[in-house]
Amino acid sequence: MEEVTDGVNNMNLAAATSQKKNRIRVSNTKKPLFFFVNLAKRYMQQYNDVELSALGMAIANVVTVAEILKINGFAVEKKIMTSTVGIKDDSRGRPVPKAKMEITLGKSEKFDELMTAANEEREAAEAQLQS
Repeated sequence: MEEVTDGVNNMNLAAATSQKKNRIRVSNTKKPLFFFVNLAKRYMQQYNDVELSALGMAIANVVTVAEILKINGFAVEKKIMTSTVGIKDDSRGRPVPKAKMEITLGKSEKFDELMTAANEEREAAEAQLQS
């Protein structure tokens, strides 16, 4: 019985470590678009790159987030991957195919100076509000 318990614990550890720390699952209903833009900037500060992932109708949002970051000079595109995954539908009892897109972005050369400038602007605006 202990062997089974150890095996299950090892599987749980393997599953936890296989989840990427720099992945953002973008939705089209749960959060506003700029929540994901700002979160991606923070992830790039911490990990140097970020993987944006979306299923089905949220693919348009993941593309928009990536384009906002690229157009504003924060990120460069590293990889785009598309696939189809089977999502289990409880009402039908069988897997339903869904489109999936993953976009990996890395820091641009100007990332650090853009972030510094944005932080300075925010601090100046906050100081102006307080006075």
